[in-house]
Amino acid sequence: MKIMLGSWIHRYWKRLILLFTILALVMGLVSCEGSCTPVLYDLTTSSTAGGKVVISGEGTYEDGTIVTLEAVADECYEFVEWTGADVADPYSPITTITMDEAKSLTAVFALLSYDLTVDSTGGGQVTSPGEDTFPYDCGTDVPLVATAQEGYYFVNWSGDVDTIASINAPTTTITIMGDYSITANFELICTEQFFLTTSSTDGGEVTSPGEDTYTYICGTVVDLVAEADLGSHFVEWTGDIVTIADVDAAETTITMSGNYSITAKFGPFSGGNGTAEDPYQIADWYRIDDVRNYLSSHFILINDLDSNSIGYTELASTTAHEGKGWQPIGADNSTFVGSFDGQGYEIYDLFIDRPDESSVGLFGAVGEAGVIENVGVAGNVTGYDNDGGLVGRNEGTVANSYSTCNVIGNLNVGGLVGKNDNSEGTVTNSYATGNVTGNDNVGGLVGWNREGTMSSCYATGRVTGNDSVGGLVGKNSDTAGNSYATGRVTGNDNVGGLAGRNDNLGSVSDSYATGGVTGSSHVGGLIGRNQGTESNSFWDKETSGQGSSDGGIGKTTEEMQDITTFSGAGWDIVLIGDYVDETWYIDDGNDYPRLGWQF
Repeated sequence: MKIMLGSWIHRYWKRLILLFTILALVMGLVSCEGSCTPVLYDLTTSSTAGGKVVISGEGTYEDGTIVTLEAVADECYEFVEWTGADVADPYSPITTITMDEAKSLTAVFALLSYDLTVDSTGGGQVTSPGEDTFPYDCGTDVPLVATAQEGYYFVNWSGDVDTIASINAPTTTITIMGDYSITANFELICTEQFFLTTSSTDGGEVTSPGEDTYTYICGTVVDLVAEADLGSHFVEWTGDIVTIADVDAAETTITMSGNYSITAKFGPFSGGNGTAEDPYQIADWYRIDDVRNYLSSHFILINDLDSNSIGYTELASTTAHEGKGWQPIGADNSTFVGSFDGQGYEIYDLFIDRPDESSVGLFGAVGEAGVIENVGVAGNVTGYDNDGGLVGRNEGTVANSYSTCNVIGNLNVGGLVGKNDNSEGTVTNSYATGNVTGNDNVGGLVGWNREGTMSSCYATGRVTGNDSVGGLVGKNSDTAGNSYATGRVTGNDNVGGLAGRNDNLGSVSDSYATGGVTGSSHVGGLIGRNQGTESNSFWDKETSGQGSSDGGIGKTTEEMQDITTFSGAGWDIVLIGDYVDETWYIDDGNDYPRLGWQF
């Protein structure tokens, strides 16, 4: 009996434990730890006409999932609301719903409606749909009919005309895609005849309809075509221009509603109007020759010039101007005071042979306000005094430019600039590589830096002269800094690798020379005669052949290629490859310092 009772109790407790376990699972008292089947709910979506519903997922979601909903309206429709199950925001096209049971919802869309306002000018009316404000469903094609009164004709539709099938047709359609306001335009039928007189300035002609006086019936649209001569450009139409479609276009139209007299205006260059904002454009030798007639205007070079460019034979060759070649732009009594930007182009094959003239170069004389920049020049230049490959006498600014010209003269002769004159005279970020020959004040870059500034420049050509002969500057009477010279220098008195003579007001700083130097008296590896100031400058004793200099510090070639020589003197210099905004760079142990703008 005890055995049977114990067995019954044992079975009873096992069933009771199983019952409690099932109850705990149902009530969430026992965790499934991944072994239970998740509870899933279906989300059913639909939409009215005019859009669709985009949901994240497959449509069946686990209990508690937050589902993102998006209602996307078709063209001409707008979203109104969500209906059915509750969502986070029933009036937002993008919202969410929490899945805690099976749910069904609908996106409701509505067709948009817009207003069409119709009007007309005098001389007719809009007979369909009339002249008023009319409501239409979006996407509706509305017939338009404009009817002219007697003595008038329909011109066009104006206003919100983007969806009008043909704005020039009196009977057409408009597709309503927004609120539109349109007008039917009418004009009086004109049988009167009017005169059109056409002409042109120098530099071109009117080829259509020609240059004469022509008769046209009122309302006629006349084609206008202006053609520029070679080297000139069309500027604008002037005169009675009210009905010209585009006064700035060489090919346009004019509508005859009166007697008109018009002129096609042409400019002397290849483009531009000579202002700083729209400089004249230079494309050939004729156009650069015209610069001398506009000395205060602004210019840009738009291509290289050479012996094959238009106008070379007549203006810059060995036969031009009776064998004298190019006539320099600007003179001592009429300096160039505009701006000339070469835009990185070069002027090749320049020939000047004017041994009896002064202020000789591509530009003869540049005034205080004048700017010459971003241009290179190559060729052969011969003058008397103040001779340079680019500028003979400079009182303005020469920047970012170079010369490879061989230059010959008498006094103040330089590879780039003959004489840098006036306190405003500046030569910067420039170089010269041609050979320079003269008598006194002869320099590889500048002959005489009389009263100006030279900085961040170099010269490499051979320099030959008599007195005050230097690899960079023959005679320096003002400021020369952060520059170098490598060319061979030969002279008689005051001969230096960098400067032949540094006057009592002259200053040389942070510069060096490496070229061979030969002379009779006052000869130096850096400066031949120094009456001014010199600081932190060097010359190569080995390559120059000079163990002394009136200013500067002599170094061996090895020392001249060592960064510590220059950094120790306070130069703004870094190793090549450390590309920061520095004045000097050096390939340490392999080369001399180079200027930052060379890299």
